[in-house]
Amino acid sequence: MQQQTFSPPLHGNPGPDLDSAMAQLPLVAILRGVRPDEVLAIAGALYDAGWRMLEVPLNSPAPLESIALLARHFGERMLVGAGTVLSAQQVREVAAAGGRLIVSPNLEREVVTTSKALGLYALPGVQTASECFTALQAGADGLKLFPGEAVTPAIIKALRAVLPPATRLLPVGGITPDNMAAFSAAGASGFGIGSALFKPGMSAAAVGQQAQRFAASLRGQQPAHASQ
Repeated sequence: MQQQTFSPPLHGNPGPDLDSAMAQLPLVAILRGVRPDEVLAIAGALYDAGWRMLEVPLNSPAPLESIALLARHFGERMLVGAGTVLSAQQVREVAAAGGRLIVSPNLEREVVTTSKALGLYALPGVQTASECFTALQAGADGLKLFPGEAVTPAIIKALRAVLPPATRLLPVGGITPDNMAAFSAAGASGFGIGSALFKPGMSAAAVGQQAQRFAASLRGQQPAHASQ
């Protein structure tokens, strides 16, 4: 990853832990392609919609700069971190920028163990039962079921039968406001939402509208504008 310069995060209140963030709204915003000059406005729209977790994938423009901005301005209110984290060195760079959440598309034990050694939350990407148990043994705080398009509610139900009851399972990929209920009923703990929530070029207001739709669906409510 290209070296970037950014202001270090402010120290103080480290912000919400994973349990409290999940309890408020178990949705992780995946802001792939977000730019530093827009990330704070988008984070504000997400926060106003009730979201408390977000990650900037490391293949976004200047991701560490965005993460540092988020940590400084939202770190006491939201759990901020990085996605597409593939190496221990990237974990260290995210930690230096103030990120506390490490999300990966794959299972790399060193990414998980380095995250835990630095006091960060690790959500590695898994699909099989073997990968799930390996990730938990490495210290993962939750499991990103990826790609979600290949994980059915029946698969989640089967995994729930063998995994420790407290295991956090978060499908990522292909999740919409219309299919979350089936996944939740099967045992999903929450979800990561990417392109259905944010695409490069979207305004903060548009992201906020999508964020409200997902939050309302997860809470079993109808969006305020549904009948208009």
